[in-house]
Amino acid sequence: MDPVTLILTALAAGAALGMKDTASAAVKDAYEGLKALVKKRFAGRRDGELVLARYEEAPDAWKGPLTAELTAVGAAADENLVAAAQALMQLVDAAGSAAGKYSVAAADHSAAAGRDMNITASSGGTAAGVIHGNVTPPNPTLPGPANG
Repeated sequence: MDPVTLILTALAAGAALGMKDTASAAVKDAYEGLKALVKKRFAGRRDGELVLARYEEAPDAWKGPLTAELTAVGAAADENLVAAAQALMQLVDAAGSAAGKYSVAAADHSAAAGRDMNITASSGGTAAGVIHGNVTPPNPTLPGPANG
């Protein structure tokens, strides 16, 4: 999933659940945090804040304008914004998150992610990645004699 689509998906899910009394405090807090980061990106852009407010009321009708505003402010490159969207989707759809549904896909030959990233190649391509920071693989193979 591309970063802007992830942000839109998380905002729509947060708006839908945030208005319900049954939404957990964690979901409401994560949604408000995500909105705050989007508003920070839109600082000084009156149209951006207006489109965000309208998107909460009617996501289908305002998806195009909000996509344009998020793209214009470089939201896709904002690691904190992408991580906040992924964190909200983890709360809203834990199974989908665990299955990689909300992983950010690389575009234009590079990507940045604040959490997990899956790198794959298709159509005979080659997949490669450069990792900066600590990495802990799940269930690592321990050194020692092979199990026979």
